[in-house]
Amino acid sequence: MIMISSVSVWGSFRVTSSQAAAWMIPEAYNHFYVLRNIIHVVISFTMVWLLVKIKYSFFEKYARHIFSFAIILLIIVLFVWADYKWARWWISIPGIPFNIQPTEFLKFAVIVYLAAFFKQYKKYLHTFNEWFIPFALVLAVIVFLVWAQPDFWTILVIVPVSFMMFFIAGANIRYLALMFIMWVMVAWSVYLSWDYDKETGKNLNNLWYITQRIDNFLWDNQEAIRNKTINYQTEQALIAIWSWWFTWLGFWWSIQKFGYLPEVQWDFIFSVIVEELWFIGALILVSMYMYIWYRWLLISRYNSDLFAKYTAFWITTWILLQAFINIWVNLNIVPLTGITLPFISYWWSSLLSLSLWLALLLSISREMEPEKYRKKMKRKKYFSIRKKLWI
Repeated sequence: MIMISSVSVWGSFRVTSSQAAAWMIPEAYNHFYVLRNIIHVVISFTMVWLLVKIKYSFFEKYARHIFSFAIILLIIVLFVWADYKWARWWISIPGIPFNIQPTEFLKFAVIVYLAAFFKQYKKYLHTFNEWFIPFALVLAVIVFLVWAQPDFWTILVIVPVSFMMFFIAGANIRYLALMFIMWVMVAWSVYLSWDYDKETGKNLNNLWYITQRIDNFLWDNQEAIRNKTINYQTEQALIAIWSWWFTWLGFWWSIQKFGYLPEVQWDFIFSVIVEELWFIGALILVSMYMYIWYRWLLISRYNSDLFAKYTAFWITTWILLQAFINIWVNLNIVPLTGITLPFISYWWSSLLSLSLWLALLLSISREMEPEKYRKKMKRKKYFSIRKKLWI
């Protein structure tokens, strides 16, 4: 909320200026996004407080229902959507001021469903018909529905994470290699097939942006920067990160947020964090992600229930992967993907989905107290006290 209050000043004033011009509000103001973000956070905290009281076994029991509901949302968005440019990513519900993005809830549903699936079919993980075929069919349905939106970048995250789930669960490595080769072939064919006219810039199909973003990442397209298209955002993000080197502007004093870096409160908020708080702020942020990952890996390690073990490991890994993809986009290490920075970016559906993840993780940690974990914690505490007394 603190960073949104800083980075969204110019965007808030621009949005409310349009509303004031249409006589919807008396005058423009610069806290439009932070007010809505506070509402998002309050709702998310309330949801975590309510859902954490539910035992994690409930999610395991109704994993199929949760997954089916996510699939229904993916189908609904193809017919009832809030259109933004070329994408059909959001469901607009009358009477609700916030749009819902089904793919964010799909991530939660996929983790819960596959964790229950892998636990149930643990002894069949090395079989082809009983395990690999159903898993491949489920993944194919997900990819097809997300592709229809189209949201290729979500597929780029869901599929590798599913492979990681496949590997951690102890499935047959040959099947994993087969699926990986197939995925590389599909991704390469998408890059070659969904093209655009490089001379006129005319879009030849709905997925032209995939090839364009990869091309602009691989080659320094100065024309795209001058026209303020794809490369312009990345260029401005790098200016925000590297302009000040060993000095920083200080909180609230960013320059790039005043229209130079478009939609900074979403995908490129990390750049302004570095610009205002220098690399110390970025280091603290990354350390927080790493600490969350470490804590939940510890809980996953000392949990005997396979569903809890799989869920805790995969959720934290997914959060960490999504955070680093967003940071890599800001640093121009990977092409522009549209993936948000977890817990930081202004994104209603993302925050709700993360709240579901946190509620489930807290439920797992609350009920998990294996004897060897308690012994290890007591032993560490004992040696810590001895060290302090010795000092």
